Amino acid sequence: MRDFAGFKKGVNLGGWFSQCDYSKERLDGFIKEDDFSVIASWGLDHVRLPIDYNILENDDGSSYLEEGFERIQRAVDSCRKNSLNIILDLHKTAGYSFDTGEKQSGFFDDVNLQERFYRLWEEIARRFGNKDNIAFELLNEVTDKSFSDTWNRIATECINRIRKISPKTYILLGGYWNNSIDALPDLPLPQDDFVVYNFHCYEPFLFTHQGASWLGEMGMRKDFRISFPTDSASYKKNMDEMFGGAFGSLKDMDGKIDVRIFEILFERAVRLAEERKVPLYCGEYGVINLASPEDTVKWFEAIHSVFEKYKIGRAAWTYREMDFGLSDEHLKSVLAKIIPQL
Repeated sequence: MRDFAGFKKGVNLGGWFSQCDYSKERLDGFIKEDDFSVIASWGLDHVRLPIDYNILENDDGSSYLEEGFERIQRAVDSCRKNSLNIILDLHKTAGYSFDTGEKQSGFFDDVNLQERFYRLWEEIARRFGNKDNIAFELLNEVTDKSFSDTWNRIATECINRIRKISPKTYILLGGYWNNSIDALPDLPLPQDDFVVYNFHCYEPFLFTHQGASWLGEMGMRKDFRISFPTDSASYKKNMDEMFGGAFGSLKDMDGKIDVRIFEILFERAVRLAEERKVPLYCGEYGVINLASPEDTVKWFEAIHSVFEKYKIGRAAWTYREMDFGLSDEHLKSVLAKIIPQL
């Protein structure tokens, strides 16, 4: 498997320029210079920075917001100052968000919105391309499998346009089902040596998202709690009751759901990456703050052991707040055990 140099161990800066209220207080104060120093002190080599399109362009996409690009530049400068690399992740584009609550729609059907997407990436490439400490991530978490063919066409065109400006910037590409590992085989073949296959991993889902309030409409009980490792029979029973099955790679697990789930998932992804000679990267993984700190440590130890086995670069979700914050109070007693695993 090809190497994704400089992006081995990282953390997300979720909630700063994305999934936020966009207030000046938030944009200027949620992450500060000292936070980059803390991240560097953890022994990490990069951050993943989610960015929504409206940070960088006006309402109709006809012009760009210098204030937004200046904020990104300051984050890039803070990374360089602390010897950190950075992934610029377009978390939301006009007409599409992985979060239905954002009320974005039409992107996969509207060529004008797609053209706007291309132009925004061309602008990002002009400003931040050809820098050895910066990588690009085209779009966060395509949801429906039905979007796959259209997304592959859009991504291919977007990469071609970026390459005219920035020929050797790493570009991360993920698939449907929210960057599922299972979607990787349906991604287009890498166009060059600087395309990276990107996936997210929140397995076992009932553990990492236990009690998540935003999943209530889908069936998640707010009072639901589960440990890790966990018994596979009870896990499948709860998954069936709340979500009607959808076991994915867990369907063949028996006895305990433990580190083996990551072995199964990652081995398949690594085999594909080796066949296609493409680097592999996990852009998000983490545990909700409703899980016990002790079980959270066990989960991080398990997933990291397999990341290390297969030499997969990754960025944990997330540095602060967003229900998954590593630096928040709920993990204070165990953070010293988690940091060496990142």
